[in-house]
Amino acid sequence: MSQQQREAVDRMLRDLPPTPDDLPMAERRAGYDAFMARTVPSGVTVGPTVLGGRPALSIVPDDVPAGPAVILYLHGGAFVMGSPDGYAGFTAQLARRAGARTVSLDYRLAPEHPFPAAVDDCLAAYRELLDRRVPAERIVVAGDSAGGNLALVTLLGAREAGLPLPAAAAVLSPLTDFTGGGASVRTKADADPVFDADFLVPVRAAYLGDHDPRAPFASPYFARLDGLPPLLIQVGSNEVMLDDAVRFAGRAGAAAVDVTLEIVGQVPHVFPMHYEVMEEADAGLTRAARFLSRHLGR
Repeated sequence: MSQQQREAVDRMLRDLPPTPDDLPMAERRAGYDAFMARTVPSGVTVGPTVLGGRPALSIVPDDVPAGPAVILYLHGGAFVMGSPDGYAGFTAQLARRAGARTVSLDYRLAPEHPFPAAVDDCLAAYRELLDRRVPAERIVVAGDSAGGNLALVTLLGAREAGLPLPAAAAVLSPLTDFTGGGASVRTKADADPVFDADFLVPVRAAYLGDHDPRAPFASPYFARLDGLPPLLIQVGSNEVMLDDAVRFAGRAGAAAVDVTLEIVGQVPHVFPMHYEVMEEADAGLTRAARFLSRHLGR
């Protein structure tokens, strides 16, 4: 059944109609949110809030233990799409499985707000959690794809600002190298049902513009990584961004970071998102939730 599930998800992703080049950004974003939408599970309360001066969603399991522990979640969407509302079902699943209150941040999107606007928003959100007297050791950060990039950069920004670092971070299929330096950008192009070998070109243009793609807060692969908290990195073997995860994990490990790299065979980009229809995805999401829960002291 598992192989059949993987093949069905692969076909579904390959059969998605291409987005017209002239489609307005508002319609692109609405379509992406509709595609990412999952059912919010029972026993989870979702509502609007504000964090770091930005809108956000508060996601609280009904049976969450007392205390200030929180997951700061940063959604994906190639830095130009995605929203806490579109991700509400997924983040509610993560929150319920982790047994922790979660805040999903509506950071500013490119091209209207290019780099480093999203970086600034994420770091401001983390600062506010600290200002609210949430201990750093009771905060974990998580994100997928572009949000995985921002989660890692939030750790770097907190370290550079002299702030206490979160207890841990879990990142799913993170983009870590805007130069496309990993071989998988080319070798996995046929296997990847989501992205081709040139996927970075429009993303880099919209988000970075003229900024150096090797800048550490753009491409955390090139950053100094010592002193970061424990990391969980999940990635699928069929991704063009496979090496973004593998190479970053290698550099983090060389810098004495406690890093766990999970490469799951024959699954697509951000595979835990398919937890409703794929066993590996469901198990991967549970592992990520347990990792975060463990580092929150749950």
